[in-house]
Amino acid sequence: MSVYFINSYDITDMELFQQYPPKVAVLLAKYGAEVLVSDTQVKAIEGQPRTMHAIIKFPSEEAALTCYNDPEYQEVRKIRLQSTTNCTMVLAKEFKK
Repeated sequence: MSVYFINSYDITDMELFQQYPPKVAVLLAKYGAEVLVSDTQVKAIEGQPRTMHAIIKFPSEEAALTCYNDPEYQEVRKIRLQSTTNCTMVLAKEFKK
């Protein structure tokens, strides 16, 4: 069953943050993930939006968690932590009827 990382955060250092997406893309491919949404220009319907919103589809919860815990990602994650604030990252399972 597919699962989705749903991320939102505020980018505080765009120059540093720009190093993050290309490095993450390599790791996502390694785990069979697909970026469905990556947007800094969202339209707020309710509440206050963050600067960045992303939805990443993984083939399984195991793949998603293995990717997140990969030592390579933990190094890349430092870039995100240093260049963003107010991060929310959740793992949601695909809805099955």
